[in-house]
Amino acid sequence: MSKKVRWGLLSTANINRRLIPAIRQSERGELVAVASRNKDTAVTYANQWDIPQTFGSYQEILDSHAVDAIYNPLPNHLHAAWSIKAMRAGKHVLCEKPLALSLAEVDEMTAVSQETGMALAEAFMYRHHPQTKIIGEMVRNGRIGPISLVRAAFNFMLTNPDNVRLVPEYGGGCLWDVGVYPVSLAQYIMGGPPEWVFGTQRLGETGVDLFFAGQMGYGNGRIAQISASFSSPFYTIAEILGTEGSLLVTRPFINQNEGQLIYTPANGQPEEITVPDEYLYLGEVADMHDAILNGQLNYLTLAESRSHVKTVLALYESARKQQAIHLT
Repeated sequence: MSKKVRWGLLSTANINRRLIPAIRQSERGELVAVASRNKDTAVTYANQWDIPQTFGSYQEILDSHAVDAIYNPLPNHLHAAWSIKAMRAGKHVLCEKPLALSLAEVDEMTAVSQETGMALAEAFMYRHHPQTKIIGEMVRNGRIGPISLVRAAFNFMLTNPDNVRLVPEYGGGCLWDVGVYPVSLAQYIMGGPPEWVFGTQRLGETGVDLFFAGQMGYGNGRIAQISASFSSPFYTIAEILGTEGSLLVTRPFINQNEGQLIYTPANGQPEEITVPDEYLYLGEVADMHDAILNGQLNYLTLAESRSHVKTVLALYESARKQQAIHLT
């Protein structure tokens, strides 16, 4: 492999516009190709973004020797199948969240990654940002004290009735789309998956959840409360409460450089924590480069991603049955 990782985009998905600048800002990556199910679409997109190579099918880019790593931003129900195909074709994979829609798919993806030696990571970009790592360090070093409560929300107004996020068969729904962020943050802060969950949801015309709220129990009275919505204006926030203080994060998942991280000690005044200014998607790209070029383990492990999927599935089951679901 060359000293730079040669990236290919598996489709012309809208989210690509966030990752492309990260690849181009990185020191060890270059964007070399894009694939679409239609060659003309790929060519038009490549001209727009100045991408040198185009492919008229997803399989063609996987078969190419000019690409080392694939970014998979396909609809949720295609994450597992095309990530597995990519790894079997000798491509490392950064796969959009959620990694998959079932534990069986996650387990198969993990097995193929181990079998082929290809790096595979779930693209939770916020986990790699300095703000999230500062929060984690403050929790781990005891500055906030033992954590009793995590609250987090991620809402936005989805107005396009034809959006793939509203298709049940595609893994649609606000919990799978943006609710996974609060879920993953809770597990990061609490140190693992919950013991039990209780969820409630409001379904839309297509049958997917337009609003979801959940409570997750972590033992010793520790609780996480999460919510997500497609039917309210943009809103995202996180609070972490401990015995020695609390953290308020006004932009926990996106636009960190526009938000605030405020620490309030138990006996003191609120203090704003300075967060380094870094492009949000740069960290996950650099992490893939470390895995591919240096053989390091990915920062966000596949075991953590499995816990994300397991928890979301339990929350959905709880909402359907209207009862608490125990994970352990």
